[in-house]
Amino acid sequence: MSEKKSAYLVLDDGRIFEGESWAKEGETFGEAVFATGMTGYQETLTDPSYFGQVVVMTAPHIGNTGMNTEDEESRRIWVSGFVVRDPSRISSNWRSERDLESELAESGVVGISGVDTRALTRHLRDCGAMRVGIFSGSELTREEMVTRVRKSPEMIGSNLVGDVSVSTKYVVPAKGPKKATVAAIDLGIKGATPRLMSERGIEVHVYPFNAKLEELLEINPDGIFLSNGPGDPSTMRETVELVREILQRGMPVFGICFGHQIFGQALGFETYKLRFGHRGINQPVLDKSTGKVEITAHNHGFAVKAPIDGIFDTVFGRGRVSHINLNDNVVEGLELLDRPGFSVQYHPEAAAGPHDAAYLFDRFFNVMKGKR
Repeated sequence: MSEKKSAYLVLDDGRIFEGESWAKEGETFGEAVFATGMTGYQETLTDPSYFGQVVVMTAPHIGNTGMNTEDEESRRIWVSGFVVRDPSRISSNWRSERDLESELAESGVVGISGVDTRALTRHLRDCGAMRVGIFSGSELTREEMVTRVRKSPEMIGSNLVGDVSVSTKYVVPAKGPKKATVAAIDLGIKGATPRLMSERGIEVHVYPFNAKLEELLEINPDGIFLSNGPGDPSTMRETVELVREILQRGMPVFGICFGHQIFGQALGFETYKLRFGHRGINQPVLDKSTGKVEITAHNHGFAVKAPIDGIFDTVFGRGRVSHINLNDNVVEGLELLDRPGFSVQYHPEAAAGPHDAAYLFDRFFNVMKGKR
């Protein structure tokens, strides 16, 4: 095994963590975020929502189960960089087809290992989300590395959906008898989403993010789905207008994560950048209608600004905040009371878990069934 070179993780507040070169050697930039799952690193890597982000894994030992084709959430790895403390030297799982480091290197992902990820995570929790760079095999001084990080793009104002969305429509057929048809707008959709709808007898037509209303109506859909995705939702004005046209027609709409933020804007609310963002698989969310607490998976740095108590008025009738985050009272769900539309900020399709929110796909089906 060749000797590892020194590598540096550089934050835009000037703090530097030293480690070793891992995966592809070079330099990369993005927004520093952390993921708290002890499993599911492959789903994280292939989740388009992480495009433009450098992911820090809080679990110390990563890579022991390798990589396989079945668990991929999309067509490629999307993260801008990957940070681990103790990468596994072997892959030991009956489903493993490739090892993690080789897969990252072949995908051009610059990584760093040997970092004190606990200290790094605590620093991000204290100081908030920020830009970051990973440098390996570099002769730059510390001051030069910090300068390069501070010149890299910020997440605010970033329009990334066009980079992750499909270019042509595809169809995921229903399993068993077809019970409904959904037009899903791909803002960075994960493979688990159409699969879970398919298991409920829903035929899912996945459209590019810039599809026109006329294209969606060609299949006579029973409902419209707005997927997760990366970037700043305030840059998605055309998609917001599309959702308003859909709501005006009274068609059922269900949005998750980035799609929730688009839905919120369509109702007339602003979105804003969170200081910390919500990451990982252990976010407690209160369903206000039932009092039930769900443990949910998140990856978002933006949120919808809406009144969490009472009923609000929109051009589409009355609405309310349906879910809130119990850590900070951030809006986690919206629903219209006079039209069939709702959204949640988290991931009901979460893989490798938790699965507390999977019922929302059943709710979407029931809303469509009631509409029909």
